[in-house]
Formats: sequence, structure tokens, C-alpha cells
Amino acid sequence: MTLKPEDTAVLSPPNQGGRFAAGEDPAKRQQILDGARRVFMKMGFDAASMNDVTREAGVSKGTLYVYFANKEELFHAMVETERAAFVAAVRSVLAEHDDVEAGLYEFGITFVTHMTEDKVIDAMRTVLGVRERMPLLCQRFFKGPQNLRTIMHDFLERHVQAGTLKIDDIDLAAGQFLDLASGSFFKLRLFGNMEGPPPRNEIERVIRGAIHVFMAAYGVRKHEHT
Repeated sequence: MTLKPEDTAVLSPPNQGGRFAAGEDPAKRQQILDGARRVFMKMGFDAASMNDVTREAGVSKGTLYVYFANKEELFHAMVETERAAFVAAVRSVLAEHDDVEAGLYEFGITFVTHMTEDKVIDAMRTVLGVRERMPLLCQRFFKGPQNLRTIMHDFLERHVQAGTLKIDDIDLAAGQFLDLASGSFFKLRLFGNMEGPPPRNEIERVIRGAIHVFMAAYGVRKHEHT
């Protein structure tokens, strides 16, 4: 999988002595983020403290504050790390497919599976729970620099140029496919009406239906393409 610069933080290389500058060791940063993830998922944002993170991550308080100034910054970094990995994975999935329907199918499966995972739902509930006290945290969470709509837009634009899709408003179509693919799964999970992630066969059924509707609206028939 190839990561683009916007998908991951760029860290300075070790100096000539083989040591990273303070706050720039990627392994130590990841160690802290892994510990923070376990703490936030177990205790929730409000109950968790920086002391809890130091104990769980196995680092000193001084080391923790070299990397992250406060709990809000730490939570945001944790979310962005997860988001970057997912964005890179989705982009890779779409890049592998020249067939538009195969690409939409793999994207849909990956998207819905990720968005209905416990850790994603828990993170969203956490952010929504503090949105009035911490509006900036909420804004940063939901307005990342790179999102799924942008990735889907690029994929659809490529196929419009190839003549396999005919779309006048690509941004609108990208959002439509995301809505079709997610079905009611995401809302049901977020608001507690669905206790666990949906079964794979149900996700596949919804994605196939989404593709059928999407291609009926935007697909180019072979005789139109020739």
C-alpha cells in the first residue's frame, strides 16, 4: 500500500547519532497512541486522564507531554492516525480496479465494514458527547483534510474520462453512492439500535443494491460507449 503525504504524519529522520529529536520518534509516538486508544475506548474521553495514558502506554509523563500537549490533542491525533490508515486503504482498493462496478463493490464493503466497527462508533459517540464544550474538537474530527467523498470523486472522475460513467455533477454522485452504500447501518449503530456490526452477507446485499441503483443512473451502456 502506498501512502500519500496527506495520509500520514511526516516525521524527521534520526540525527547522525541514530537518535530522533524530542517528540519525533515514530515508534514512541505510536506506543503512546496505542495506549491512548485502549484508555479512551475503555474509559471514555471525559473520564480518561493523561496519567491513565502514561500508565497504559508505559511512558513517563514528561515523555507524553513532549508528544502531546493535552488530552484533546492526543485524542485528535489518535483519530487522525486511524483515519489516515483507512483513507490509504480505501484509495488503494479503488486504484486496483479498472472495472467500475468491481471498484464500487470493494469500496462499499470496506467503507461499511469500517464505519460500523465498534472503535469507530465509540469514537464518534465520544466526540458528539463533548461537542458543546469542545466544538473545535468536533469540527476537527468531522472535517479532516482528506475524506471519502474526495476519494470517491477522483474514482468517478477517472471513469467519466474513460467513458464508462456519464455524470454531470461528480461531487453530488460521490455523496449519493456513500449514502446508498451506508444504507441505514451507520445510523442504527450510532444511535444504539444495532448492537454489533452488521453481518457480511447483509452488507454485501446492500452494496449490490447500491451499485445497481448507481449504475442505472450513471452507467454507460456498451453501445453508447462504442
